[in-house]
Amino acid sequence: MTTSDYATYIAGLPRILAGAATLFRDAAGRVLIVEPNYREGWALPGGTIESDAGETPRAGARRETAEEIGLDVEPGALLAVDWVPGPGRPPLVAYLYDGGVLSGEQLAAIRLQEEELVSWKLVEPAELPTYLPGGLGLRVVAALAALDGGRGPVELENGRPVRVGSRPGA
Repeated sequence: MTTSDYATYIAGLPRILAGAATLFRDAAGRVLIVEPNYREGWALPGGTIESDAGETPRAGARRETAEEIGLDVEPGALLAVDWVPGPGRPPLVAYLYDGGVLSGEQLAAIRLQEEELVSWKLVEPAELPTYLPGGLGLRVVAALAALDGGRGPVELENGRPVRVGSRPGA
């Protein structure tokens, strides 16, 4: 296969988008969420992985967290990988990492990226579905359950655990 043939082959492959976020908690177990100014609802610190520049999901989560809330924290364990289909765009693969428990000093040091975020707050896990829309809320709840249970990362489709042995896409 020539270089030109290979480039044509690669250009014809399906595309997916990729994002990464970090799940932070305080000493009371509340989850840190942020309020974007570009859409309704709340989110976790995170965003698009700059894969064209060679960025990995873990590096993307760290960069986005530093940009959005001003904390440069090494992401911990991978908690969840979520396959998120959507209308009008390619599917998204969302990686969610454990950010650990933030100290009072770290919480006081949060500085929002004003170009994208309006505010931040800490919410009880039971309140997450009220703030985090659709599959994102389900993703975070599944990640917290994996974290609490000491399990490895959970595989999700649109926020719901994949049933092993089920038909793909079912």
